Amino acid sequence: MASTSSSSKIAGEDTEDEGEGGISLRHYDALNRSADSFEAGERKVDKSIVNWGNVNVDVMVKIFQSFDIVGLTSGIACVCRLWHKAACDPLNWKTLDLSKFESIFIKTPIHPFIFVASRSDASLTQLLRVSLNLSQGNTRSLICHFNLYLNDDQLAYIAERCPQLRRLVMPSWNRLTKSTICDAIRMWKDLESLTMPSLSNPTYLLEEISKNCNNFRELKIMGPCYFHLAESLVEFLPRLKILSLRCTLVWKDALLCILEGLKNLEVLNISHCLLVESWELDEPMVPVDLNDESILKAASGLREFLTCTKESCHLCMRVVEDEGLIRWYKCEEGLWKQDEVSSLSL
Repeated sequence: MASTSSSSKIAGEDTEDEGEGGISLRHYDALNRSADSFEAGERKVDKSIVNWGNVNVDVMVKIFQSFDIVGLTSGIACVCRLWHKAACDPLNWKTLDLSKFESIFIKTPIHPFIFVASRSDASLTQLLRVSLNLSQGNTRSLICHFNLYLNDDQLAYIAERCPQLRRLVMPSWNRLTKSTICDAIRMWKDLESLTMPSLSNPTYLLEEISKNCNNFRELKIMGPCYFHLAESLVEFLPRLKILSLRCTLVWKDALLCILEGLKNLEVLNISHCLLVESWELDEPMVPVDLNDESILKAASGLREFLTCTKESCHLCMRVVEDEGLIRWYKCEEGLWKQDEVSSLSL
């Protein structure tokens, strides 16, 4: 299977330090050598200096819970067996937060439209290797930065090492193939929540979710919502409870399709959206008033229909200026993490 070969490639990969930038590869190379030595029984602890056996493991777990991923993978698991046990505790690994890590990349005019530096890939691979070895399959949520571009090998490794994943926040899929994405979805039987980019052909993904993820209930799409996407949502995710389309371009017919077709939908967030009539690239956009009678009537059955009610909202103005395709890298740090739906906010 593709996931097995990809996983083996990551687990055994050796890399060289190619310079500064992104996640420090030198840091993770040194860490992995220490971790390998510990696992092989080569790392010695001088008990005459410090008797770590007197420290309560629950206390150490509580301390380690305050560490971010850099702290947890900085070598603390190599201090002694007690610290290793505490570092591997499931409470430390419920969420694997990569939201502060960005790929080193340049944009390109052809697919996948970005080129990621090899040292950036190597750094991320090292980080995944260490953190997922320590997590021991206990990660429930994975959060990626919108400028973190995973490749197929990395996603396959994550899917294999995180079989109990329930929430995935991964806004950028440029380098991922359909087959790898589908393989991952098939492994995540407990997946409940997904934050994803807008896809030109979402059918394959939504169909896999429908077949394999019985508890799936909430979705956030960071990109334009057009009619084909709305149709696919109605066809494959009829039990969807929560949907967020904030800060993007939304076609009126797509919105009506969602409101009328998703009978179990309880919460819909279109805050800061640019709502337009059906639109072609060579035609000017025709904005639609959110107080449109047909929209309000279709939304009347929702528990919450979230829209921006501010008269002069800087985020709404930014979406209009960017023609519905908001450039998050120009926004305040962390703004992309926000959502009016509390369960989707980071």
